[in-house]
Amino acid sequence: MSTGLIIALIVIVALVVVVAAVLTLRARRGAGGGGSLKRRFGPEYDRTVARHDGDERAAARELAERVKRHGSLEKRPLPTAERERYESRWAAAQERFVDSPREAVAEADRLISEVAEARGFPDGNRYETQLEALSVHHAHHVHGYRRVHLAAHTTGDTAQGRTGAFDANGVDPGPGTGTEDLREAMIEARALFEDLVTPSRRDARADRDASAGHAGRAHRDGSARRDVRDGAAADGRHRSHLPWAPARRHAKGS
Repeated sequence: MSTGLIIALIVIVALVVVVAAVLTLRARRGAGGGGSLKRRFGPEYDRTVARHDGDERAAARELAERVKRHGSLEKRPLPTAERERYESRWAAAQERFVDSPREAVAEADRLISEVAEARGFPDGNRYETQLEALSVHHAHHVHGYRRVHLAAHTTGDTAQGRTGAFDANGVDPGPGTGTEDLREAMIEARALFEDLVTPSRRDARADRDASAGHAGRAHRDGSARRDVRDGAAADGRHRSHLPWAPARRHAKGS
C-alpha cells in the first residue's frame, strides 16, 4: 500500500471521528440540559411538558428561564419564635378543617404565601411569580401550593361541573367541591409548608446571633438596673441621715 493511500485513509478516519464526536457532543448537550432540568424539577418538569403539549424543548426553555430568574435567590433565615407561630397556625387550620374545610384551605393558602415571603420569596400579591420562584427551590412540593391556592379562590359556582379529580400532570388542576379533594390538596400543601419552616444552618446561626444580641442587651440592661439600684440605695442611705422630725410632726399634728 502506497504512502499516499495510507495518508488518505488516516485523514478519512480522522474526519469520521471528528464528525462523530461533534454529533455526540451536541446530542449530550441537548439531552444533558433537559436531563438536568428533569432531575431538578421532577414532577414539575412533567407538568410543564404536559402544558406544552409534550414539547420538551419548549418546557426546557420555560424552566431554564425560571432558573435564570430565581435560581440565585437566597432564602432568609426564619427565627424560631416566628417558625413556631406559623406551625401553630397550621395546626389550628388542620383542626378547623373538620368543621370548615374551605376556611382551613384558605388559611393554608395564606400561610404558605406568608412563610414564602418571610423566607425571601416574592410576596404573595404576585402569586404567579412567587409560585415560579418556589418551583425552582421546592419543585417536588410546589404543586401542593397550586392546589390549595386554586381551591381557596374557587367558589362553589365556578367549581360546579368539575369532577373533583386532579390531573396527575397538573393540567387544569381545578379543585372539585368535595371535602376529600380539599383534604388531599391540604395534605399535599403541607409538604411545601414543612419544607419552608424546616430549620436550616442559617436559621440556627440567626438564632445564635439573636440570642447573643439579646444576652448583650440583657447584660447592658442589667448593668443599668444595678446602677440605678445602687444609686437609689446610696440616695436612701443619704436620706436616712436627714432629720425626719418634720414628717413625724406632721403625722402627729394630723
